[in-house]
Amino acid sequence: MTLALLGILLSLALLITLAYRGHSVIAVAPLAATVAVIMSGAPLLASYTQIFMPALGGFMAAFFPLFLVGAIFGRLMTVSGYAQDLAGWISGLLGPRFAILVTVLATALLTYGGVSAWVVVFTIFPIATALFAEADIPRRLMPAAIALGIFTFATAALPGSPQIHNTIPTKFFGTNTFAAPGLGVLGAVLVFGLGMLWLDRRQKQLAAAGESFSDPTLAELEEDATRRGNGTTPAPATQVDPDEPASDGAARTPAATLTAVRSTSTTPAQPAPGAAAGLLGLSPVLAIVLVNALCTYVVLPALDFGYLADEKFGGTTVEALTGVWSVTVAMLAGIALVFVLRVAAWKTYVKAITEGARNAVLPVFNTASEVGYGAVIASLAVFAVVRDGMFGISDNPVVVSAVSTSGISGLTGSASGGLTITLQTFGEQLAQMATDQGIPMELMHRVTAMASTGFDSLPHNGAIITLLLVCGLSHREAYKDIFVVTVIVPVVGLLAVMGLGLAVGTF
Repeated sequence: MTLALLGILLSLALLITLAYRGHSVIAVAPLAATVAVIMSGAPLLASYTQIFMPALGGFMAAFFPLFLVGAIFGRLMTVSGYAQDLAGWISGLLGPRFAILVTVLATALLTYGGVSAWVVVFTIFPIATALFAEADIPRRLMPAAIALGIFTFATAALPGSPQIHNTIPTKFFGTNTFAAPGLGVLGAVLVFGLGMLWLDRRQKQLAAAGESFSDPTLAELEEDATRRGNGTTPAPATQVDPDEPASDGAARTPAATLTAVRSTSTTPAQPAPGAAAGLLGLSPVLAIVLVNALCTYVVLPALDFGYLADEKFGGTTVEALTGVWSVTVAMLAGIALVFVLRVAAWKTYVKAITEGARNAVLPVFNTASEVGYGAVIASLAVFAVVRDGMFGISDNPVVVSAVSTSGISGLTGSASGGLTITLQTFGEQLAQMATDQGIPMELMHRVTAMASTGFDSLPHNGAIITLLLVCGLSHREAYKDIFVVTVIVPVVGLLAVMGLGLAVGTF
């Protein structure tokens, strides 16, 4: 028993270490699972082909449509210029004086509209760079501002968010993406407010210490020292392609990112898009929110889906599928609107569909591989000890779900991976406990979704690593503020939603 537990701990350490070093989870997850399987004495090949791969395939079968339409929509928003117009318009409305607020709002709006995190980062980065430069705000705060808008309230707290973190719980709790709307909005406002308070405090703190935007970063100092030592001149600026996201932070070098930072920060500012361009860019996002709500509350409930009880359709109900179906249809509506708004560019858009589809493969395989890893760990006999420990924390399923989701998301460095592993392992039992205790499934949904977006943002998170690379900063320079706004603040919001939901119920 001791050896088997040690095997789980070693496998987790291997997964975290290799992922932090930038290796692909697709390769790392089965390798880490192998360590745990061997040390537990379970059959190796059977664990891979009969447990790991079916779990991987099951996740892809359930959620690949969301990754696919999300990646295509994100690519179309990029090539059409709508994402840049929307972010630039917001920037023009508020101006550099509110550089941090503009950065957070623009990233949050794009995230809530279903644009993938990678696309949002590369869309916002040049705009944020120009704003921070004009307002003379130290660059070390830029990653935290972007992270607050992408990885926290807009992903899992705001009701109706089409992001995968808000969709996964619908499969396990029979809810929809608008579950517990009142609690979700309150949680989102709290996380946004606390995050902004921290960033505003840090801006004043750094200004008082004499820091400015023009202060060289560690990467710049290192590059300058190397160049002086070699007697070489700066390399030409390298263009970074937002549609080739780093694989767990490994595909892009700091040097390439650094030259992009310098190129962007020295490029003359372009005129901000007007209201017409900004509203045009906003329209696909609004279409997604509207169609999602219509499908959830009007269209799907009005149709007869009795045939879903047939075994060939999985013997399910429309309630179990509403979350995925509504978001998928809404994203397709957003895609269609992009075409309609600029029909003349259809050839470019058709090419973008192919590129977007290609971009969907790596993210879904990464997450699915983590799910496969979790399934293998859960299949080991020793995992009963871990499960009993989780459920021994409390007899309240809301508390158990929050703690287990937060913990597993932190260990894997992935919100969607930790969320899926938790619900595939404990979901049925948690749902039954909630039913027995009269706890609304909507509360379970909202708490579980929000719990995934806290400890997932530890230093080994691939998205955090890539964000820092894009901004040309190191963990040492910028991670303190990222930690506060993406770990501490979301946990405070989670605790508030849990307490309020358990005290007064769901609303």
